[in-house]
Amino acid sequence: MDKLRVSLLGATGIVGQKMVRLLSSHPFIELTKVSASPSKIGKRYIEAVKWIEGYEMPDAVKDLRIVSTEPEDHKDVDVVLSALPNELAEGIELKMVREGITVISNASPFRMDPEVPLINPEVNWEHLRLLETQRQKRGWKGLLVKNPNCTAAIMSMPLKPLLKYHLDNMILTTLQSVSGAGYNGLGFMSITNNIIPFIKGEEEKIPKESGKMLGTLIGDSIKNVEFRAAVTSTRVPVKVGHTGVMYLFFNSPVDAEEVKRELSSFKSLPQERNLPTAPKTPIRVLEGEDRPQPELDVRAEGGMAISVGRIRNENGGLRMVVLGDNLVRGAAGITILTLEVMKELGYI
Repeated sequence: MDKLRVSLLGATGIVGQKMVRLLSSHPFIELTKVSASPSKIGKRYIEAVKWIEGYEMPDAVKDLRIVSTEPEDHKDVDVVLSALPNELAEGIELKMVREGITVISNASPFRMDPEVPLINPEVNWEHLRLLETQRQKRGWKGLLVKNPNCTAAIMSMPLKPLLKYHLDNMILTTLQSVSGAGYNGLGFMSITNNIIPFIKGEEEKIPKESGKMLGTLIGDSIKNVEFRAAVTSTRVPVKVGHTGVMYLFFNSPVDAEEVKRELSSFKSLPQERNLPTAPKTPIRVLEGEDRPQPELDVRAEGGMAISVGRIRNENGGLRMVVLGDNLVRGAAGITILTLEVMKELGYI
C-alpha cells in the first residue's frame, strides 16, 4: 500500500510533538514535512524543537527541515494536518484550502461553520458527507475538516450512545489539565496548589460544539441537538487529562445500569473497520468509587479511550464522571483518526 504523505503545521508545539510521535509508527501515513514559526524555517527539526514529549524523538523526523506555512511548500503532500494556534490558523489554513490542499485542523476557526464538518470520528463520522456540500457551495479547490475543542471531544463521547433517551439538560463541571493551555500557557506560580475557576471560551464551546457533533445530517445541513447546558470550566494542577463531573437530565427516566451497558458496548465505524488509531473499547466503564483518575486512567488505549465512572441515578437525573486525554483523544489522536476515516471512506 502506498503511504499517505502528510505535512504538519505547528510541528514544534505540544500537540504537534504528540502527532509526530503517533505518526512515527503509523502503517499507512508518512510524515514528510514539518512547519513551524518563521524564525525556525530551514532548521532541522531536532534543532528547532524543545522536545518534551517524553518518548525518544523518532529518527525519521530529526533531520526534516522546517518549511514555511505557504501553500507552495505543501503542494506535494496528500493532506496537511494542523496544530496551529487559533490566532494563526484561520488565514493560513484558508489559503491552503483555496489552493487545493486538504487540511484537517485542531484550531477553532470554522468549527461552527455550517459547511465545515466538525469530526469526532466515533460520534459523527457521517458528517464527512458535508464535504460534498462544501465543495459545491464554497468553490474551494481543497477540503477543510475541523476537530473539536479538546473538552468537547471527550465529553461528547458518552453522550452519543445516550442520545436515544433525549437529553434535556446538562450540568457539567470540568477539571482541565494545564497542558490544555499549551506548554507556556500557565506559570508555575499561578497553578501550583491552586484551582482557577474560569477558562476563557470553554464554557460556551463545549455545549455548542457538542450540539453540532451530536446533530443529524439532513440533506446538505446539520440539525444540531438542542439541550440546555450549564458549564463551569476550571483549570487544575494536573499535567494531562480533562475530567468532567456531568449531571444529565432526560425527557424520561434512565436507569444507570442500562446506561453502563450502553456505554461499555458502544462501537462505531472506526472500531468496525479496525482503524489503526481507533481504541478497541472507546468508552471504558469503571466500577470503582474512586475512578476514573488521570494518574491511573488517562493513558488507556494509548490515550484514545474515554473512561467513565461513578454512574448513578441521582436527583431525578444521571450523574457520571468522565475522563479523557486532552492531548491525544482531544487533539493529536483525533486528527489522525479523522484522516484514517477519510481515507477509509474515499475522501482522500
